[in-house]
Amino acid sequence: MSRSAPKVIVPHSSAWVIQTWLSFALSVGVMSLGIWHLPVDAWMKAFLGMGMLFTVGSTFSLSKTVRDQHEMEQLGTRLDEARVARMLSEHDPIAPPKL
Repeated sequence: MSRSAPKVIVPHSSAWVIQTWLSFALSVGVMSLGIWHLPVDAWMKAFLGMGMLFTVGSTFSLSKTVRDQHEMEQLGTRLDEARVARMLSEHDPIAPPKL
């Protein structure tokens, strides 16, 4: 019976985490500044700001959903491998067939 290699989990570097948070803050900040300085009425600025906030919120929800689905697929694969390993370990090729 072959054993699968253990999965190596490589954590994100602190530089990567800082870069992602800074790029997020910069993009939201610059977009907000752009909306603030638009030569339009206040209600239109509020509408654009609300749209930006909904877009950011739905992006967070989507990324969490994709991550959760990926983790569940990995868990399902590990469970299937464990079931097959148990069935193989319990199988006796010499024993008479069960009816």
